[in-house]
Amino acid sequence: MDEQAISRSIPRSVGLLGSLSIAALAVVGLLGAVDGYLLESSEYLAPTAAVLVVTALVVGSLIALGARSKQWRAGPYW
Repeated sequence: MDEQAISRSIPRSVGLLGSLSIAALAVVGLLGAVDGYLLESSEYLAPTAAVLVVTALVVGSLIALGARSKQWRAGPYW
């Protein structure tokens, strides 16, 4: 199969379905966090927030390092 045939065989609604699935999982996770941490007093709220902040910083710094790379889109994947 050539590249055009592969891209035509996947309907565009699959991307929409994937995006909606990720959004739904994010909402369920947020509701779980609100239920577990905010409605009930929890001793794990501060450590959880710290882990989320550190994770965001690490992922953000890796994205920034990759964006500044001279080989940003030079690979065969892109």
